Amino acid sequence: MLSYDRRVTLLALAAGLPAVLVSLLLLWLGGYSWLVRTTAGLLIIGAWLVVAIALRDRIIRPLQTVSNLLAALREDDFSIRARVAEPNDALGQVMLEINTLAETLRTQRLGAQEATVLLRAVMAEIDVAIFAFDSEKRLVLVNRYGERLIGREASELIGRPADDLGLQGAVTDSTNIQDLSFPGGAGRWEIRRTKFWQGGSPHELFALSDLSQPLREQERLAWRRLIRVIGHELNNSLAPIKSIAGSLESLLNVTPQPDDWHDDMQRGLAVIASRADALSRFTTAYARLARLPAPTVRHVDFAPLVRRVVTLESRLPISVDGSPEMTISADPDQLEQLLINLLRNAVDAALETGGGVQIGWTSRYHTLEVRIDDEGPGIQNTGNLFVPFFTTKAGGSGIGLVLSRQIAEGHGGSLMLENRSDRRGTRATLRLPL
Repeated sequence: MLSYDRRVTLLALAAGLPAVLVSLLLLWLGGYSWLVRTTAGLLIIGAWLVVAIALRDRIIRPLQTVSNLLAALREDDFSIRARVAEPNDALGQVMLEINTLAETLRTQRLGAQEATVLLRAVMAEIDVAIFAFDSEKRLVLVNRYGERLIGREASELIGRPADDLGLQGAVTDSTNIQDLSFPGGAGRWEIRRTKFWQGGSPHELFALSDLSQPLREQERLAWRRLIRVIGHELNNSLAPIKSIAGSLESLLNVTPQPDDWHDDMQRGLAVIASRADALSRFTTAYARLARLPAPTVRHVDFAPLVRRVVTLESRLPISVDGSPEMTISADPDQLEQLLINLLRNAVDAALETGGGVQIGWTSRYHTLEVRIDDEGPGIQNTGNLFVPFFTTKAGGSGIGLVLSRQIAEGHGGSLMLENRSDRRGTRATLRLPL
């Protein structure tokens, strides 16, 4: 089979062949001398060959240029451009499109390189171990934190199976939280998995986050808060007890004793008993907060439960919106306690200003949303709302809102308090999944 170049050459020769034959025939029959006919014939044939070769070059060379440009693109060389790229003819349009394609590919490659550099920098700096395995569970990618965790360089790890790296449990076990031990560290790890394709084969990416240090930090923070609160409460009770006990001891050592020593003794002992009772209430409240059991979930008709809770508040009539009837899955005892706490706080606030309290609920995005509005003075300091044992009420324990939020979160929901935007007062919003 003839090549494309030869076919073009033959077609170029064939295009001029009829004219050449006619010219030679006329020249031969014209009665010219042998020299004239020979010279003119050679000129005609020479011109025919030159034009045919020129025509071949005009067809073949642009195709060769296009081939070279496409080969450069295939080799990721986007710097070469076609010199003749005029939009006025078909060939110029082809060259113009190739130049545009090269510029587009160059821009995309530059963006991909920048994104790759950024990704590598992020992977190198984050405190998360990244491992990628191919379909045969052999390592194909590891970041710097992963190298420190395994205790070897990436060049020594790439291509090794997961069990040689101590990652067999993380790869085969679908549990998200695991206790793992590595040469570079041991503790509790969160494992996140993502599947991706590369080179036509499936791969799996593993991200290991060390939960031990954040948990220890949270534990230390919780202990500091607890010690601060307990220390404050103990000092509030023990300081007056110590002072009054010293005064009573001095009173007993006075000779002769004053006439009213008996009354002073009774008052001092009453103060000591009062502070001891306060300390007992504090420890009881803390124990109650710490020992909240897991909710016993069952189907609950929400509207009757709300109406039953509303009747328990006798200090102020509570308005109940005409809200829809619905059934939720919850622990009715804990839910009642939560609503009692919120309504009691709302009534306490409303009584300060002579306002009212309103409760209503609705269903939105598979969530029960309960709103309790009061017309009280509003929230002065939102930062201390859910601080355990913090209270602005005389005789308050400071655990009502904390316990309420704990109940809401135990049901997979949330509790939020904020000042109302339509008028003075506070809105408590409780959200529970349906």
